[in-house]
Amino acid sequence: MEYTYTKKVWGCSLSSSRKLVEARARIKAKKPNFVRSEGWRYRRLKKSWRRAQGHSSKMRRKQRGWPKIVSVGYGSLRAARGLHPSGLREVAVARPSELDAVNPAEEAVRIAHTVGERKRRAILDRARELNLVVLNPGLKEAKVEVEGEKEVEAGEAEEVEVEKVEETEEKAEPEASAEHKDAEEPPK
Repeated sequence: MEYTYTKKVWGCSLSSSRKLVEARARIKAKKPNFVRSEGWRYRRLKKSWRRAQGHSSKMRRKQRGWPKIVSVGYGSLRAARGLHPSGLREVAVARPSELDAVNPAEEAVRIAHTVGERKRRAILDRARELNLVVLNPGLKEAKVEVEGEKEVEAGEAEEVEVEKVEETEEKAEPEASAEHKDAEEPPK
C-alpha cells in the first residue's frame, strides 16, 4: 500500500512546485553571506568561502561575534533542489528523440551545450510540436530576406534600413545649408 506524504514547510505543502520555489527563496533570504576567515582583513585573501582550518580559529569554533560558517542547516529544501525558478524540473536533452519522455506539466528542457545548430533546430521544432518549455533555445528565430538571396538576421536588417535613411538625410543636409547661406547674405 502506497502512502502519499505531504510535509508542511514554511506554511505550504510540498506538493506544489511553485510553492517550493517560493519557500526556497524565503529560506535563502535568511541565509547569511558566507565569507572566508580573515578575508576582510588581508588583501591577499579573497572573500570567497574557504573553511576555517586553524586549531584555535575563532570562526571554526563558532565564537560569538565572528561570521557564520557553512553547515547542513543552511541547505535548501530537498524537494526544491534542481527546480528552475519557473517551478519546472530541468531535463537535459541532446537529441530530438529524448523529448518524447518529457512531461510538459512538470519538466522543462535544457539543450546540452555540445549540440550543434542543425540538431538544435530539430530539437526546437519537436519541442514546439509537443508544447515543451525550452530554457536555452539559443537561436535567433527570425530571418529576413534583404536584396535577393542574401539572408540577414532581423536586427541586422533594421541596421541596413537605418543606414540607408541616414545616407538620404546626409544628402539632403548640404542642399539645405546652401539655401541658408543664400538667405544669410544681404542683397547687394
